[in-house]
Amino acid sequence: MDSVEKEAKTVEEAVQLALADLGLSEEEVKVDVLSEPNKGFLGMVGGRPAKVRVTAEPSLLRPRSMLSKMLELMNVDATVQEKETKDGIELDVKSSDSAILIGRKGKNLSAIQYLINRMYNHGRLKRCRILVDVEAYHERRRQSLEDLARRTAEKVKRSKREVKLEVLSPQDRRSVHLALQNDPAVRTYSIGTGTYRNVVIAPSDHGNAHTESRNRR
Repeated sequence: MDSVEKEAKTVEEAVQLALADLGLSEEEVKVDVLSEPNKGFLGMVGGRPAKVRVTAEPSLLRPRSMLSKMLELMNVDATVQEKETKDGIELDVKSSDSAILIGRKGKNLSAIQYLINRMYNHGRLKRCRILVDVEAYHERRRQSLEDLARRTAEKVKRSKREVKLEVLSPQDRRSVHLALQNDPAVRTYSIGTGTYRNVVIAPSDHGNAHTESRNRR
């Protein structure tokens, strides 16, 4: 939602209603007064309210600006770089508070990324995927999960028994699945409900193949 129109008894009240909907301050928007309030004949008949159109400044609609504002409100000193990719938009954050932004196993970072995606895509017909990264965390996490997946796969091959990994985010589960997709001796699938689920690594001849294709996500 980049622009809203509001009516109220006064222009000031209409502007405040619009700002509340946009979640912005007066310094961050452009205000167009569509009509001034009119009390009508003798202040009783034919009166009309004030009507305004309040539009967010274009620069504030970029994911980079949204994230920068969010970090400012969190009292986090950081710089944000924005890059467009074939899959969407990547936001790279550099900060001395990177550990706080990332959180335990990336949970804080996942929450920030979720909020930015919701804020930016709200009211848009065509959704854009936004990836938020802090100090190249995603690449380091991907490599760590791939190593874990391969070590666990070797354990599964030796024991002929499946192993359930810890609860993982969708992005982390994808890293595990991709790491083992070309290993014919094992298969992977997800179990559980909600955003965070477990990945199971099992011998390729264990269980039903249809379960694998249905749950591998």
